Amino acid sequence: MKSKLIASAFLLGIALIANSLQAQDTITKKPRLTIGGYGEAVYTRNFYSDNMYRYSHAESYKDAKGHGRLDLPHVVINLGYDFGKGWTMGSEIEFEHGGNEMAVEIEAEETGEFEHEIERGGEVALEQFWIQKSFGRGFNVRAGHLVVPVGQTNKAHMPTEFFTCYRPEGEFNILPCTWHETGISLWGKLGNWRYEAMVIPALNSNMFNNANWVKNGSASAYEFRVANHLAGVLRIDNYSVKNLHLGVSGYIGNCFNNDIVTNEFSENSPYKDVKGTVVIGTAEFDYKANGLVLRGNFDYGYLSEANLISSWNKNQNHQSFSPYPRSQVGEKAIAYGGEAAYDILKPMKSVNDQKLYVFGRYDYYDSYIPSALTLTDYQWTDRHVMTFGLNYYPTDQIVIKAEYAKRFLKEQYNDEPSFSIGVAYSGFFR
Repeated sequence: MKSKLIASAFLLGIALIANSLQAQDTITKKPRLTIGGYGEAVYTRNFYSDNMYRYSHAESYKDAKGHGRLDLPHVVINLGYDFGKGWTMGSEIEFEHGGNEMAVEIEAEETGEFEHEIERGGEVALEQFWIQKSFGRGFNVRAGHLVVPVGQTNKAHMPTEFFTCYRPEGEFNILPCTWHETGISLWGKLGNWRYEAMVIPALNSNMFNNANWVKNGSASAYEFRVANHLAGVLRIDNYSVKNLHLGVSGYIGNCFNNDIVTNEFSENSPYKDVKGTVVIGTAEFDYKANGLVLRGNFDYGYLSEANLISSWNKNQNHQSFSPYPRSQVGEKAIAYGGEAAYDILKPMKSVNDQKLYVFGRYDYYDSYIPSALTLTDYQWTDRHVMTFGLNYYPTDQIVIKAEYAKRFLKEQYNDEPSFSIGVAYSGFFR
């Protein structure tokens, strides 16, 4: 009898320990469904005119009073799911500038006619949707709609990852941002190194222009993305030095004749052998320690046969409602910048969960550096930007921003000062 009681007590003890371990595992195990996102709201007062003629007739807008604007640059919802056995899914739906709103109204002044009214401009986009199979820390395969991590901003594009109210404008004005394409990615982590290689659709040279170089080349006006040509992307990051991240990335692809209409050129056509090869290289660093944050980036891009592509774009006989800008495009583009910030609350132990960064940022970029064969030069594309401001983090996921920025152009143009204040969040809720 006594031995039976001892055996029963032993089995009961084992069961209690097992239940305890199972409960602990349930608590610590990651949820299979993850929900998150980020969003930002910004008010800006521009102390200059943004009229379309402010560069071609700069003198007429020298004393312009400017205007204020309210904006929702990005509001994003993330959904992810772990299917088990190394299979996961991720998705991201983005509402830019508040999305778009349409309504049907009855116009009393037009005898009761029904009309479609556009209530608000904006965009709704599926920025990510992918399936991933993980074979281990060093090798993962991801396929679907992916963020293209070329440049510092595309790699770290959430509003809590940069200090300015809007994304740093150097990279933002020459590269697609946030750049997302449908393709396949191989990535992994090996020690202090991370790599990622991608195959995606090449850019479309019909969408290039002088103000934004190849930025709009990832856009498609159709229900699908034209992929007559494919492109390659490679990114390598290093974390060997404590608190320091170093990264390089690159892109290469042929962009000419990568549209819904492919053209057959005769032997004597100047466009017969045009490829329009886009090559982009970027480098960046990010240092964080003891309340100090330092960041910097350098981006350089080259477009072969830019003079012929400019001629082709300007002379195409598109109908008036076509999406093409019909603009010159530079052979090269450049952007570099850096920012420094310090958390002035860091020495105060009583508020260690809060942060108040004082920051300064400098950007230089030129979205149109013409080839030697191109006679047209747009000097207003050469810009320097100085920004100073504050970022207050009541928690790591929420930030309130304020800044004063001034864009400096060549002396024949008017400088462009502005003040902005905004609030943003980013994080996973589950």
